[in-house]
Amino acid sequence: MATETLYVAILLFESTSSAPDHRPLYREDIVTLRARSLRSARDRAERHGRAAEISHMNQAGEEIKDRLLEVVDVAPALDETDTSPADLYSRHFRDLTSYRRFDPLLDGEAL
Repeated sequence: MATETLYVAILLFESTSSAPDHRPLYREDIVTLRARSLRSARDRAERHGRAAEISHMNQAGEEIKDRLLEVVDVAPALDETDTSPADLYSRHFRDLTSYRRFDPLLDGEAL
């Protein structure tokens, strides 16, 4: 019987509102899961993301929807030991300016 490996998945969500001035907000979740193969881990990550989708009315009577847009990546965890801290995932990029534009928290923008 194959053992389960610890994987890290990156899930991309979109939050929308029926409010006329709403700008979509995107969220990246990084989750860990165990699976017997990369394909199984990707399937499990997608099921997890779909289960996290919500739709509700806020206090102003506007419909808020969070939906999974994409499973961006699934990879074996860099470290499977139960230590603190533990390196789980590493991502590489070439354009720091685009990265800063991409993440509003880096420029101090409130969500």
